[in-house]
Amino acid sequence: MINNVKKGIIIIVLSTLLFAIMDGVSRYLADTYNVFVINMIRSWVLALLVISISLRKKNGIKKVISSKQPVIQFIRGILLISAILIGVYSFTKLGLVQTHSILSFFPLIVVALSGPILNEKIGIQRWLAVLFGFLGIFIILDLKNFVVSFDALLPILGAFVLGFYSVLTRKVSKHDSSETSFFWVAMVGCFVMSIVGPFYWEPIFFKDWGWMALLCALSTAGHFLLIKAYESAEASVLQPFTYFQLFFASIIGVIIFNDKITLSILVGGSIVVGSGAFAAWRSHVKNLKK
Repeated sequence: MINNVKKGIIIIVLSTLLFAIMDGVSRYLADTYNVFVINMIRSWVLALLVISISLRKKNGIKKVISSKQPVIQFIRGILLISAILIGVYSFTKLGLVQTHSILSFFPLIVVALSGPILNEKIGIQRWLAVLFGFLGIFIILDLKNFVVSFDALLPILGAFVLGFYSVLTRKVSKHDSSETSFFWVAMVGCFVMSIVGPFYWEPIFFKDWGWMALLCALSTAGHFLLIKAYESAEASVLQPFTYFQLFFASIIGVIIFNDKITLSILVGGSIVVGSGAFAAWRSHVKNLKK
């Protein structure tokens, strides 16, 4: 891996912008169509792209699909498509701002799970960051006015699913290349949605096919840039900059969808982001000492 931190930061910030716009488009489409149809079409396009890229390489798909941990790769694919479905559905119920504020807790879940799954030693400072992050989630939910419901709790589940996915991604990276991991999540997502999606099929209006095409383009470009970013610099350095997606998504949510940034979301979100950035910094410092 080429250690070009400046390049990696620029690329990953650009990828968060594309993902934030993609989330805005997803929310717009999900107000009219169900999340299964939207993401079935998106997964088809992503799978076609991955296959076309793989065919250009030496030994083609045979080499890219070869994994030393196929079961874990399959689980990763299910977890990622599940997280995407949860996120898009939550956008329509809670808005971009609140959903992203809660989902931004997932890097701290990665820290908590790294011990039992990856056998990493987690210091007291990073454990405190996880606890402060939990506090931030409670503040975002505004427990004084919180009403327990499936929709309200779903983003929390989404954060845990995304965190588990990220930990397994780090686990398989010890043996499989990033190309292999990307191929598996794309194909498993396509496989799952091709089974589930048709049961929820509904016709897409002609006026929305342009938005659907934009959604697929943003998803493809965003994932491509994300891979390139992690090829340029270490994940522990880049992770804090992924919070730009919360910033960009909040702007889109407020300006376009009239989302409200309440005091609880602002304070709680700041605590979650700050805790996550601190945990990432501590991980980077630890890596430097090795």
